[in-house]
Amino acid sequence: MKTILLALFCVLCAQGAWAQDLIVKRNGEEISAKILEITPDVIQYKRFDYQDSPLISIAKKEVFMIKYANGSKEVITTTLSPAPITFNNVDPTLGQEAIKLGGPRLGFTAIGGTLADELKEDHNLNPFLTQFGWQFETRLFTTSKGLTGLAEFVPLVGGLEQGAFLPSLSALVGLRGAKGFEFGVGPNVSPAGAGLVFALGTNLQSEGINFPINLAVVPSRDGVRASVLFGFNSRKN
Repeated sequence: MKTILLALFCVLCAQGAWAQDLIVKRNGEEISAKILEITPDVIQYKRFDYQDSPLISIAKKEVFMIKYANGSKEVITTTLSPAPITFNNVDPTLGQEAIKLGGPRLGFTAIGGTLADELKEDHNLNPFLTQFGWQFETRLFTTSKGLTGLAEFVPLVGGLEQGAFLPSLSALVGLRGAKGFEFGVGPNVSPAGAGLVFALGTNLQSEGINFPINLAVVPSRDGVRASVLFGFNSRKN
């Protein structure tokens, strides 16, 4: 019995020792860490993946939020210099600059209805197309609860594998939750005409790189276009 209790105690101690905290900087960068001390001016921590590393200090004015291993969150408040409030530049609540990211997108589109018939009969194209393009993302604001406002511009080219060049442009506005779930809506323009695109998905993160996975649907009277897209993006300097 003593052996079992000792083993359980060791497991709990090990879990506590390796509990992961997350430092979210004001520029959007995230650091996996073990927080050791928070002073009026700096936060001291060690790297989560190398806890024998020297003690590291980061100025509190550079940090937006700390997500602790137990699930609690602490927003770091500091005195910020007054800044002009302009759309797509400064968040009026937090005084943050908008964060711009970009990266490649690829996936496929399935087309239904009379649009599919036209592709087959008039252009001899299969209505299942590959897509290649780029995602331009701007994070407009982030609340203390981790909710982020987004604006995205996504140009794509479809049908290259069939020797076709079918461009499309989508501009979306939406929201992303603290756990990565996101949704958005906006105009879409393609050779099939203009319409609204509705998108939802998730955004995974690893080592400061974002890996978005999205489902986008463009309904119309002539048929529905449904696309699955994935890729990666990082902050633009």
